[in-house]
Amino acid sequence: MSEEVEPGFVRVRLDLSYDGKDFSGWAKQREGQRTVQGEIEDALRTVTRSRETYELTVAGRTDSGVHARGQVAHVDLPESVWAEHREKLLRRLAGRLPHDVRIWKVAEAPAGFNARFSAIWRRYVYRVTDHPGGVDPLLRGHVLWHDWTLDVDAMNTAAEALLGEHDFAAYCKRREGATTIRTLQELRWERRPGGILEATVKADAFCHNMVRSLVGAMLFVGDGHRPPDWPGKVLAAGVRDSAVHVVRPHGLTLEEVGYPADELLAARSVEARNKRTLPGVASGAAGCC
Repeated sequence: MSEEVEPGFVRVRLDLSYDGKDFSGWAKQREGQRTVQGEIEDALRTVTRSRETYELTVAGRTDSGVHARGQVAHVDLPESVWAEHREKLLRRLAGRLPHDVRIWKVAEAPAGFNARFSAIWRRYVYRVTDHPGGVDPLLRGHVLWHDWTLDVDAMNTAAEALLGEHDFAAYCKRREGATTIRTLQELRWERRPGGILEATVKADAFCHNMVRSLVGAMLFVGDGHRPPDWPGKVLAAGVRDSAVHVVRPHGLTLEEVGYPADELLAARSVEARNKRTLPGVASGAAGCC
């Protein structure tokens, strides 16, 4: 996953979306598990008539059931393969991929680009409705039903204490050797027409289950089960609280990934690999996005 492309290869950026309902997440897993990465790599191998699999690197590894509207990945292809297929690659992939994953753009990436490490932010949206009748059947695969009336102002008040750089250990599923320090740039709730509430969650990166845990805490505030200062206290305690529920994945969508100007891509990749610490805290190993 380097910024340097091997001689004889071209780095290609893919912009894509998918409905996560029938996928076991992004990343390839054991045999028999259907994943987004596996489907795209299989399609690439087929349409380029290649014997080997060209491995994808993704901006954000989504969990099982999570959707993406603005996912970004890259793949390094041999120059000869890229030259032969670049003009028709997008259309051929559309004909080969299943209907729940689409690639919208295929282009040679600028120098220094790495889909994962060059990113400076990821923006997710979690969708909930508190309508007493439930979820619109046409939206049921993308909206969570919460069977309590939600106070948007209370949730936004609670969100203020979570913004900035913190150790989000209380809201993350720990992984061996991975840091839980993240910079939460935006967390806000809006009630949209039709009664759907949207939580916009934007950060430089996310640790495992972070977004769905934050949303779970916010919902407990919004329905009156906890006061607005409770999520901040959980964050400060630094340990998992059994009252923080990881909400179901189907309400979550990766909406967009942000990158710096082309001339800053390589430097950002180096920076993102650095070990992250808070002032006065010993250094720990860098973790996944």
